[in-house]
Amino acid sequence: MTTVETVRFRLNDGLDVSDFLKLNQKVENEYMALRPGFVSRQTALSEDNEVLVVVTWASEKDADATIGAFYGAPETQDFLAAVDKSTVSSGRYSLVEYA
Repeated sequence: MTTVETVRFRLNDGLDVSDFLKLNQKVENEYMALRPGFVSRQTALSEDNEVLVVVTWASEKDADATIGAFYGAPETQDFLAAVDKSTVSSGRYSLVEYA
């Protein structure tokens, strides 16, 4: 079943949003989009610069495999260094598909 993940967080103090967006695009192109089961990824910013990332996966298994490797992958380290990890919250949902 299609799985949708949400991740909300703030950036580390002093990091410019435009610099983060470059890191975000890089992690999407060089890591996320290459993972098995990747469907799509969107990033949104609130007025006060909270970041929301929504990732859609073909299955929960695909999502689990990616998050299991995410924190140790060389391609994600610059992105992770930009995130205030004390502000991270996430959720996982099964996509509702109507007949």
